[in-house]
Amino acid sequence: MVIIKSKMICIVKIFVILIFLYTLTLCGSNDRDIDIDQKSDRPLIGKKIALADPFILLFNDLYYAYGTGANNGIKVMVSSDLKYWSKGKGKADEGLALHKNDVFGDKWFWAPEVYHVDGEFIMYFSSEEHTCAAISDSPLGPFVQTVKKPMIEREKSIDNTLFIDDDGKKYMFFDRFDGGLNICVAELNDDCMSIKGPVVSCIRVSQDWERVWPTVNEGCFVIKHNGTYYMTYSANSYESQSYGIGYAVATSPFGPWTKYPDNPILQKPGDLVGVGHSAMFYDKNGQLKIVFHAHHSKKSIHPREMYISDVTFIPVNGAPDRLVISDKYMTPLEVE
Repeated sequence: MVIIKSKMICIVKIFVILIFLYTLTLCGSNDRDIDIDQKSDRPLIGKKIALADPFILLFNDLYYAYGTGANNGIKVMVSSDLKYWSKGKGKADEGLALHKNDVFGDKWFWAPEVYHVDGEFIMYFSSEEHTCAAISDSPLGPFVQTVKKPMIEREKSIDNTLFIDDDGKKYMFFDRFDGGLNICVAELNDDCMSIKGPVVSCIRVSQDWERVWPTVNEGCFVIKHNGTYYMTYSANSYESQSYGIGYAVATSPFGPWTKYPDNPILQKPGDLVGVGHSAMFYDKNGQLKIVFHAHHSKKSIHPREMYISDVTFIPVNGAPDRLVISDKYMTPLEVE
C-alpha cells in the first residue's frame, strides 16, 4: 500500500505540472518559464525580469537588482540566489527605491548603480540625460538628493559608474555627448558626489564591429585585475540587434585605454540579440559575474530583460590576462 500510495503521489505531481504547462501554452505566454521548486516539487512559474541597464548589489547575503524600466524613478528587485527574484519593497513613493519627487529631473531615469560606501548607499543614475547621485541608508531606498541637481550641470552626460582604486581614490566613468557617445573619466571628491579633477577622454568608436549604427561607446564598468584596469563597454545603439560588449585595458584609470583587438566578447549569445549595458559583481561564492540586458525577442526590443553570465580571466604570455564572458547565460525569473 505504501508503494502504491507513493506512486499515486508522483503521478498527481506530474499531472499538476502538465496542467500548468498546458495552461501556459493556451495563453500563448512566451515570456514565462517553469522550474520545479526543489524543496516542495511545486511548479515555479516565473517571468523574465524586465530590467534594462541592470546592476546587481550583494549586501548582507541578499542580492539587489536595479535597472531602467519605471517611468517615475528606479525600482528594485531582491533575490537570495540570483535565479529567483521578487519585487523589492522600495521605501520611496510608489514602492520604488528612487522616486522623481526626491531627486533632480522628471523623466528618463536610466542606468542606476548602487554602492555601499562608508556606511551609506549611493545610487548613480541618469535623469533627463544628466548624471546624478543620491543617498540612502538602505539598499531599498529612499534615495534622495539634499540638493536636487546633476553631478555635471554644464552638459548632458549619462551612464555614470563608480570605481574605487586600491589607494582609496574614487573615479566616475560616464558617457559624454561629443560627436556621438564617448566614455570619459574624472576623479571624485571623497563624498563620491562631486567631481574633483578634469574630465579625461577614455574611448570612442574605433573598431569595425562598433560602426553598425550610430556612433556609440557607452555603459562601461571598470574593475582591476592583477594590476591592470579592465573596462567593459557596449557599442552600437541599444535598439540594434548588433548591440554588444567589448573591453579595453589600461595601467591607469586615466588611460591610455587599449581595446581588445578581438572584440566583441559577447554579442548575440544563444537566441539573444541586443546584448549589452553590463555591470560586474562577485556572487556569494566569490565568482565574478556580469549582468546585462537583451531585447525581449528578435522581433521586439521592449521590454528589455536581464541575464547573468560568469566572467573569467585567461592568462596570456607577455600581455594582460584575457577577459572572457561565458555565453552560457542564466535567465533570472521573477516569482510571486
